[in-house]
Amino acid sequence: MANTIKVKLVKGLIGTKQSHRATVRGLGLRRLNSERELEDTPAVRGMINKVAYLVKVVS
Repeated sequence: MANTIKVKLVKGLIGTKQSHRATVRGLGLRRLNSERELEDTPAVRGMINKVAYLVKVVS
């Protein structure tokens, strides 16, 4: 992968919207503090933007 982004789930999903939970699952994040290295695409950036209050981009 040329350009990647590392994303970490920093807040729990209890009490969040169903669509936001689905977005977090789509990013491949399962439990609190889980991290994934994802390809840097506009689609992934949009998903991160949607749930920005739940995740953190780790360099």
